[in-house]
Amino acid sequence: MTETPQRPLRVLAAMSGGVDSAVAAARAAEAGHDVTGVHLALSANPQSFRTGARGCCTIEDSRDARRAADVIGIPFYVWDLADRFREDVVEDFIAEYEAGRTPNPCLRCNEKIKFAALLDKALALGFDAVCTGHYAKVVTLEDGTRELHRASDMAKDQSYVLGVLDDRQLAHAMFPLGDTVTTKDEIRAEAERRGLAVARKPDSHDICFIADGDTQGFLARRLGTSEGDIVDESGARLGTHDGAYGFTIGQRKGLRIGTPAPDGKPRYVLDISPVDNTVTVGPASSLDVDGLTAVKPRWCGAAPVGSASYTAQLRAHGGESEVVAELVDGELRVDFVEPVRGVAPGQAVVLYDGTRVVGSATIASTTRASSAVA
Repeated sequence: MTETPQRPLRVLAAMSGGVDSAVAAARAAEAGHDVTGVHLALSANPQSFRTGARGCCTIEDSRDARRAADVIGIPFYVWDLADRFREDVVEDFIAEYEAGRTPNPCLRCNEKIKFAALLDKALALGFDAVCTGHYAKVVTLEDGTRELHRASDMAKDQSYVLGVLDDRQLAHAMFPLGDTVTTKDEIRAEAERRGLAVARKPDSHDICFIADGDTQGFLARRLGTSEGDIVDESGARLGTHDGAYGFTIGQRKGLRIGTPAPDGKPRYVLDISPVDNTVTVGPASSLDVDGLTAVKPRWCGAAPVGSASYTAQLRAHGGESEVVAELVDGELRVDFVEPVRGVAPGQAVVLYDGTRVVGSATIASTTRASSAVA
């Protein structure tokens, strides 16, 4: 198993305006590839600047990306994908919350924007690969097939949000930072040595299209408020809320319940029912699940056959759990060796075989360790 061959390629480098994508583009150019930088304009109204913004899609970000491209010495363009982003990522995000699920918009953006819309356009223009600043590795086997693997540095690994990439997309993906075992400070130092002004720029975080980080406020503006009940596992009414979409499975804070639990312990969100606008809360132990069913599987290679043991990751920054998984009638059935806590429908489950990413699917339902179905 070897790294992707480094023959000179025509590379389109997606440059967000941050330090990782700038260093990735610089490394690709230094490796002898013919690199062109592109910044994706994903907002129809990108008027906000970095001040008060927490995403990666502002006007200032596009200018930072352009300055980095100038220093690297590569051509640079801004591509407007705002309509596609709104349809495939933002509207999907809103619809998922409205349905009582907890989506991951970064994963959806990688699937639908960076390695679908962007890649398709790049290939049509004669580019060989799309380069990003993600920390993950593409390796090539002797037969020419490719695999997606975790980054060399597990602390920075981002393979979870890339688990939606299929064979064709992996064949045209380049991650120059994936085999780097360095701290973020060393990446910043490299950017500084290269003369990149983004060397000390703060990392983007949270959801890029929610500039102030107030997800509940964003959803309220789009979906409106709708008072509903907060109940315990017996159905007893404990309080009210302004919209079930404002909650996620496992949430502890912000429940606004006046009546304490009989045992005095904290309560957590156990279930969200958009049909009757009800949120069910209970003890932490009721969050334990021992299995799940996931839909819309996407495989980073051939689909698995039969039941097999893997590790699974359920959150972008979560740990691994040992599982036994099987594809049954197009759905992924996953059983946990040990119960896990706080698994929410709408999240992605990503399967691993060692460091290799097998694929991902969207969680549709879970089976609680107490045998109650969520």
